[in-house]
Amino acid sequence: MFRIRKIYDGVSPGNRRVMVNVRDILRERFPDARPEDVDNIPTYIKNPVSAKFKAILFVAEDASERLLGFAVMYHMSDLHFTYLDFVAATPAVRRRGVGEALYNRVREEAQELGDWGVLFECLPDDDLRQPDFVLKDNQARLKFYERFGVFPVMDTAYQKPMSANSTDAMPFLMLDALGARKLPQGSVVRRAVQAILKRKYGSLCPPAYIRAVVRSVSDGPVRLRPPRYVQRADKKSVPSAKRKRSRQIRLVVNDMHALHHVRERGYVESPVRIAAIMKSFEKTDLFCAAKPRVYDERHIRAVHSGKLVNYLKEMSKRLPEGKVVYPYVFPIRNPARPPDDLPTQAGYYCIDTFTPLSRVTYKVAKRCVDCTLTAADAVLDGHWAAYALVRPPGHHAEYDLFGGFCYFNNNAVAAHYLSRHGKVAILDIDYHHGNGQQDIFYQRDDVLTVSLHGHPRHAYPYFTGFPEERGAGKGKGFNINYALPEQLSPGDYIATLEKALARIRRFNPDYMVVALGYDTARGDPTGTWTNTPSDFQRIGELIGRFGKPMLVVQEGGYLTHKLGNNAVKFFHGLHQGYWQGKDGA
Repeated sequence: MFRIRKIYDGVSPGNRRVMVNVRDILRERFPDARPEDVDNIPTYIKNPVSAKFKAILFVAEDASERLLGFAVMYHMSDLHFTYLDFVAATPAVRRRGVGEALYNRVREEAQELGDWGVLFECLPDDDLRQPDFVLKDNQARLKFYERFGVFPVMDTAYQKPMSANSTDAMPFLMLDALGARKLPQGSVVRRAVQAILKRKYGSLCPPAYIRAVVRSVSDGPVRLRPPRYVQRADKKSVPSAKRKRSRQIRLVVNDMHALHHVRERGYVESPVRIAAIMKSFEKTDLFCAAKPRVYDERHIRAVHSGKLVNYLKEMSKRLPEGKVVYPYVFPIRNPARPPDDLPTQAGYYCIDTFTPLSRVTYKVAKRCVDCTLTAADAVLDGHWAAYALVRPPGHHAEYDLFGGFCYFNNNAVAAHYLSRHGKVAILDIDYHHGNGQQDIFYQRDDVLTVSLHGHPRHAYPYFTGFPEERGAGKGKGFNINYALPEQLSPGDYIATLEKALARIRRFNPDYMVVALGYDTARGDPTGTWTNTPSDFQRIGELIGRFGKPMLVVQEGGYLTHKLGNNAVKFFHGLHQGYWQGKDGA
């Protein structure tokens, strides 16, 4: 099993390793490749203006994140076509379908970008000056592409050597029309050929040579070489590049959430919350479900202290079935001498008196993390959005403290996990401040934390979430708090959200994590604002327009008879905003 992941930058820790491996494979598989083609890929990805094209890198990885292959494509947005520069699998896995999957992914991307075709080069399969083993390799490659309806463009000088004395085999210009019934006109292909020769080979090709090759493409629809290896009855059998990636949102639900059920003290964080949301989803086709996978505890320990994790695990083991413990003593005056009694230690790790501990606390909280990381992996696998519908929530859990119904910070674990592959922005739209992720990322500049919440003068957790808390050290300026008044109209909320999204846009993250709370709704028992279902749709639409891969993680929302409608409206808006932006691009 392997997945294909789109690389958004070449400088984040995980992607730096990927880029080194890509360069190694390139140099091994394409020894004649120019050094700049290899070394400049990260620059081309991040700065398309300088290169006059947008470079897109896809990598195929196994479960251990070992690189199995890659594809590099250049999108020429002004001419609406894609140039495929490289697609390669490591020699050990060339027969495992990696190359086919990568090429399919390139075709899907080109189709989503609105391109009329994919152009690339292949060495000829009929040049007898080449050694037999080279000819066989070229023939296998041409046969591979014929299965996709891709053939050399005929009647052009693209194979013309730049020097009359050259004995090098010159490549075919290959055209993938992405399953279109009609081939592009020569005038369209001429502009594409000129762009390839100038933008990619400008330092090698003299202007006169470029003009000669461009002029050689005649008017009318281009002609392709007839099939040699894979016979087709007619063009209808050519595979189409219809989108294979679903527009649905990947949904991962905590299948253990109902175990965490406290029937006392008016505990509002109850299992009916998930049931209400799931019932509303039955009437839509927005979602495709995925089962949670199990992840190593090290992902939790990457953002939480070992002492907190160990305490929650040990406390859960020791409590008898049905026993619930609430923090009631807070021995923080002498942190070097915590109490010996585990129930008394609860206040040593907790920020309030209403977050209970039971025999299932660790198990269910760990399952929330598993669900959220499963959803994060869905985003890395290419899903445009994934929703971790989990309880208990997580955004109040800090590095070494739990509270606010939260034990492990699900969205922070996922943000750290994603940060290996690019910059991440956390947008918290729960009514209460996301103190957990603020604490965890306060000194980091690769994860931007933004929270819209009730001002701590009147809203939990009361001691954090002030506008002047903007980060420290490297993280200064990367923590943004919008502390809002107790009475707030939906219009003012939307205006603040637009400001928050503008700030995130300046950060230009590769991934967005949305800490989603429905407790901004009118009548929620824990909030004071008045957002209606139509407001949630507008909120979702604005966030969806951001257009980056998105992980949504469930936080609060306790007005159970309205939860389902608010949830459906939010995700309808998210879907509409995202895809309108893509289809209109």
